[in-house]
Amino acid sequence: MDDVERLVAIEEIKQLKARYFRCMDTKDWAGFEAVFTEAAVMDMAEEAGDVVHGAAEIAAYVRGHVDPVVTVHHGHMPEITLTSSSTATGIWAMEDVLRWPEGGPLGAMHGFGHYHETYERVHGEWQIATLRLTRLRRDVEPAG
Repeated sequence: MDDVERLVAIEEIKQLKARYFRCMDTKDWAGFEAVFTEAAVMDMAEEAGDVVHGAAEIAAYVRGHVDPVVTVHHGHMPEITLTSSSTATGIWAMEDVLRWPEGGPLGAMHGFGHYHETYERVHGEWQIATLRLTRLRRDVEPAG
């Protein structure tokens, strides 16, 4: 892989992660599911105690947790390493703001942390193969 191919691949992975955030925040669940490989694994053990397997299951899991919640997610300063012409790893600094509707379990949360991910090129398109979220801080407003 030459330098131009490497830079194009990194940019494509950045665009993939942008779609991940946009689809989650706009509640585009079909688009959200499409950012993952069919056999993807989402490790939310630190966040919620769960590990979810499969693109459809990941989309359903996230939808079940945030569909009624107003969310804003930002990813910053990606560290992307190509491990082959069709695989890569990445770490993204992240910040999110979540506001629950009246009667929700919380009022709001402002969080900071990192996404640790692997990527695979499937049929010419980059997709997320594994995702693990770690948190550095959560500022929580109680419900009510």
